[in-house]
Amino acid sequence: MLSCVFAKAQTEGTYSGFSPYSVYGVGNLHTPGTAWNRGMGGVGIAARNNRFVNIMNPASVTARDTLSFMADFGLNGRISLFSEGDKRALNTTFNIDDFTISFPMWNHTAFMVGITPLSDVGYKIAYSELSKDNLTTGRQSFSSVGNGGVYQIFAAAGGTLWNRLSLGAQVNYSFGNINKKAAMSYEDEAARSWTTGDSLQVNNVTAKVGLQYEQPIGRGSSFILGATYKISTGFSGYHIHYEQMGVYRNHQVDNLSNSGLRMGDELGVGISYRKGDNLLIEFDYTRADWSRSGFDSAAGFSNNGVVGFASSVGQSFRLGAELTPNRNDIRYFLKRCTYRAGAYYDSSYYTVDGAHVDAVGITLGMTIPVFRWYNGLSIGLDFGRRGLQTSQVKETYFGFNVGMNIFDIWFKKPHYE
Repeated sequence: MLSCVFAKAQTEGTYSGFSPYSVYGVGNLHTPGTAWNRGMGGVGIAARNNRFVNIMNPASVTARDTLSFMADFGLNGRISLFSEGDKRALNTTFNIDDFTISFPMWNHTAFMVGITPLSDVGYKIAYSELSKDNLTTGRQSFSSVGNGGVYQIFAAAGGTLWNRLSLGAQVNYSFGNINKKAAMSYEDEAARSWTTGDSLQVNNVTAKVGLQYEQPIGRGSSFILGATYKISTGFSGYHIHYEQMGVYRNHQVDNLSNSGLRMGDELGVGISYRKGDNLLIEFDYTRADWSRSGFDSAAGFSNNGVVGFASSVGQSFRLGAELTPNRNDIRYFLKRCTYRAGAYYDSSYYTVDGAHVDAVGITLGMTIPVFRWYNGLSIGLDFGRRGLQTSQVKETYFGFNVGMNIFDIWFKKPHYE
């Protein structure tokens, strides 16, 4: 399937993401975090910052100013170039990314709630060739098309103990629709064309816990250790399968509650060095185990048995940093801006013919202060490449993220003399 030629850029339908590697399971897992995280390579498990909402670790919600209200709204886009030999295809996607609000609850405790993408499906694979059997004549054309995705609503709360240890818990509700369709048509009027498809309506409830420990090492400097764990739980929803060949039609609906399909669990650890409001350097490692997801033999998730795909264990290594020269500089505006850079290596949660689909990339980011307090406009850029070493299909992409950071102080009572 992955060796098929992309004849032209995709112009049909609406896609939140587009890649031939999204054909399996729930599609391509979305890079977690906001534009702030992605400008640093996607780190955030061990990051504590009172200027931004960090949705990657529920324990980080306690890093804030007293009585502060924070919100983040993000948009993301991606330009992908697919290559196979001398063939080229270009695709562009654009979508709402995340919306999060966060506020304090009680002494040393805080809360956040939001919505963010979990995965996306978008592909169109097609080829046409002369019939190779003795039953039909002329050309035969095959196409496989998929679109949709899964979003995640979350609510998290956290608290800090002894001014160093922060603990947090998060509840996630995932939901979405995924549609996949395959068709074969013949020039020979004596042959019957056929169409088959699957519509997946999935939902899932899971939980995530996190912790962060901050150890001061000098005046204004500290090391932070962070860890998160997301629990594996089963999928619910419905799988609708249909077939059509001439006058023959078949329609079947299956409940996913007892199907044995599961979301993979995820373990993440990170370490960061922070120096005041000026410097942050962080390294994160994440391991997601989808080997027991059950996708391999599940219609719709396995895309009707595409040969070579199998659930596995995915990993990611991420390194990032941010620098703010002088947040309070009154002469030079650029010194008040925050600059970011990062790099990452991702290994997919599935394999193709026993090999993981790897992605490597570098990121750049910047936050421009707006008005007062910590309000700002964050911009992130992502340059990367994905594909199997043995595959002819390579994906080179340029991603961009725009985030609006909103900050205010609630329940403030001015006093006048």
